[in-house]
Amino acid sequence: MQYTRLGSSGLKVSRVALGCMSFGDTSRMSWALDDAGAEPIFRQAVDAGITFWDTANIYGHGTSEEIVGRAITKYTRRDDVVLATKLFSKMHEGPGGAGLSRKAVMEQIDASLKRLGTDYVDLYQIHRFDPETPVEETMEALHDLVRAGKVRYLGASSMWAWQFATMQHAARTHGWTPFISMQDQYSLLAREEEREMFGLLADQGVGSIPWSPLAGGRVARPWGQKDTVRAKANPDVDMFGRPLVFDSDQAIVDAVAQIAEARGISMAQIALAWVLKNPVVSAPIVGATKSHHLSDAVAALDVTLTDDEIAALEDPYTPRLPTYF
Repeated sequence: MQYTRLGSSGLKVSRVALGCMSFGDTSRMSWALDDAGAEPIFRQAVDAGITFWDTANIYGHGTSEEIVGRAITKYTRRDDVVLATKLFSKMHEGPGGAGLSRKAVMEQIDASLKRLGTDYVDLYQIHRFDPETPVEETMEALHDLVRAGKVRYLGASSMWAWQFATMQHAARTHGWTPFISMQDQYSLLAREEEREMFGLLADQGVGSIPWSPLAGGRVARPWGQKDTVRAKANPDVDMFGRPLVFDSDQAIVDAVAQIAEARGISMAQIALAWVLKNPVVSAPIVGATKSHHLSDAVAALDVTLTDDEIAALEDPYTPRLPTYF
């Protein structure tokens, strides 16, 4: 395993992050893994040296955090894991059940700590931007969590570059704790972060920890193949009816397949190697449900793409709106 600092902070993380959204209550998500199902994944992560584990309060409506907390106790040591979680989405009715108000921040961290079975998280991330709460209120509340020892570092996720810049400016203006990471959507089929966000992250020394680096698995299997429960459940349009799949995507997936075949390795290794080559990327988040998901991610660290391969992967891309807005 390779390790790197998260952005310009002193926090060292594995260059592959274990995404824990797939762990949780199976009655809520047909493709989820319970404690027993997740056990071999956690054991493999520990054996591979994957020390960076990412979850969120909303994953499985809290059940992912519970499973992750039990796994840390059973398979490793708390001090050996860089534990990340998030808040924003609605956990319950009431003023503290969602969003980024001071009340929500204070309430949700305590609930997450209880589910995780720990007294601190290494990286606490805002899952989305909250337009209903002043950024100063959010950043001061998050800073207070750091001062209280409940949180070591702060991160953000999935927002426009101007929103992130506004929050960083508020923190630095008031002497509060700034973000060290941005968990953004980035893959061969979703490259919009290259326009403004990545330049901002590089300028401010913030590390990117991309989610869905395999585009929901679309770049890890031949075009049109849907042979898993999760793949069959993935829609081709977002909640607003906007397309998630473009005609040009087939050319990209075909290029991944051709390069992988020529090299004798998996498509996932090629697609992840492309994500990892970006200098602002610290660690892509791999949501593993099968053993080869992690082994492919680790193997991708040793794959160096040629200029011709990169061009074949990038040239067909069609601009699109991020899918989380």
